[in-house]
Amino acid sequence: MYTTPANPTTVTSPLRLSVLGPLSAEAGGQALPLGPLKQRIVLTALLCHPNSPVSVELLTRAVWDDDPPRTARKNLQLYVSALRKTLSLAGAGDRISLRCGGYVLRADAQELDSLGFLELARAGRESFADGDVERAARLLREALTLWNGPPLPGLGHSEVLQAEADRLTLRYLGVCEDWAEAALAAGRPGEVAETVDGLVESHPLRERLRAAQMTALHRSGRRGEAMAAYDELRQHLARELGLSPSPALESLYRTVLADEEAAPAPAARPSAPVELPVDTADFTGRGETLAQLLETIAGGDGVTHVLVGPAGVGKTALAVRAAHRLEGGFPGGRILVSLRRRDGGAKSLESVTTELLAHTGLGVAPGTSPERAAALWRDWLAEHKALMVLDDAPHEAAVRPLLPGTGRSTVIVTARTQLAGLAPAHRVQVPPLSTAEALELLGRLIGTGRVLCDRAAAARVVAACGELPLAIRAAGLKLAVLQHLPLAEYAERLADPRALLDELTVGDLQVRSHVADAWAQLTDRHQDALCRLARLPLSGWFTAAEAATVLDGEQRGAQRELERMIEAGAVVLPDSEVTAHTAAYSLPYLTHLYAREAARV
Repeated sequence: MYTTPANPTTVTSPLRLSVLGPLSAEAGGQALPLGPLKQRIVLTALLCHPNSPVSVELLTRAVWDDDPPRTARKNLQLYVSALRKTLSLAGAGDRISLRCGGYVLRADAQELDSLGFLELARAGRESFADGDVERAARLLREALTLWNGPPLPGLGHSEVLQAEADRLTLRYLGVCEDWAEAALAAGRPGEVAETVDGLVESHPLRERLRAAQMTALHRSGRRGEAMAAYDELRQHLARELGLSPSPALESLYRTVLADEEAAPAPAARPSAPVELPVDTADFTGRGETLAQLLETIAGGDGVTHVLVGPAGVGKTALAVRAAHRLEGGFPGGRILVSLRRRDGGAKSLESVTTELLAHTGLGVAPGTSPERAAALWRDWLAEHKALMVLDDAPHEAAVRPLLPGTGRSTVIVTARTQLAGLAPAHRVQVPPLSTAEALELLGRLIGTGRVLCDRAAAARVVAACGELPLAIRAAGLKLAVLQHLPLAEYAERLADPRALLDELTVGDLQVRSHVADAWAQLTDRHQDALCRLARLPLSGWFTAAEAATVLDGEQRGAQRELERMIEAGAVVLPDSEVTAHTAAYSLPYLTHLYAREAARV
């Protein structure tokens, strides 16, 4: 255990803390001893969330991932105590405090480089929006001088810190793009071309960065290189993602091709944050559903869209695909944030608003209440035409504070439950894939030729997976590795419902864990009802009368219970029109399997 050295020398401020590169801390020009690796990880986690509570749970995952010792909480207390003493002896005072939400490390923009970076970037964007492109370019360039990345080297073995490093890198790239556009507007294409060259090489799929490079090269009289830059991106997108360049980039390419003067970036346009996962390269099917969703979003501003479906049906993939397809329609940006932690629990409002405001460059001032932070986010959303994806919403209360009351922004929410209390909202039920779509996805994973060689066995594989993308992906990835395994033999393995969830495991993709997370979110009453309903035939439809038989009650009571379970996402209805008297119900396929195990059916 690290302890402060004997006979320490008290150092006076100023305090300097850095996470935009190697972790470092100094006071009065002297480096501070930060202790052993685990203690440095604790400090880094606190610095990545300055002036905000960092839960003991998050610190535990940062230090030990998913295998903490029994003494984890005590060890964390010792690490924090040692860090407090180090900072206190450095003349920085008592910087770390314990609040109800966790540990808080106080720092300002002059002390912590990431806060200074955000402050300068925000000021630069505001100047750009006001038309002062010279000042914008200067402030944004000053922000970039604080970057000593890649961030947090040597700490990437911690998944939590690796995620933070990735977030810092994305933020840095966004400011690079802001600066490039401001510098182009200020008439400095040569400087931009020289600066972004290395960035484009490291991040070849960043279209906004590539657009700045093409414009800079063209304005510098290097038309051939600008055209080559476009072609390089086109090939990368086709090879890596199966996509074409965006309409905006294609328009820029036509401008270069015609050797016309590219229009300068309008000074009134603020930078648009884009924080989306990479689109799924082998996304399959959903043509009609996706088209209707895109048409509905394009046809109305300020609408909330809720994508509903059971675990593994592909709600998030559909939302991400739609968000990527809507690039030109949301100049205010496109942002996705998950509303659940990795363990399946709901994130706090404070955590979500901090993440959202960080994406916009606003940040959260010390002492800001979660309700005030949510109000700031709604104000920002109302002033911009942005697209926000709220992924895996646990309940309505997690969504309502984040929705704009006015403005043109659009929200897509994905949820396992109906979020019935969320109104007004446009709901889209996301069903399993059709058999043809499921076979196409399997073919993309293992090769179309292998599917065609034994189409009947392939059909049994996807049927055993319930035509659910998550399950098919697990089966396909497993078959891609086990190339010697005949499809017929694997289909035979999957034919046993008691072994199916164990078979759908490959690498770190475990279908069982996804279903277990969904099961844990259900009430005890719903879990008990599912265990009883699990006695009914697998993948079969049943009536309220049949449900009443296994629920040990009368039909009307069973019908009310089924309706409550529909709201919770534990029971589904067919697509066709039904009435309460003719309704047929079904259990989500993977949930049915899990309930059978729980009930030992």
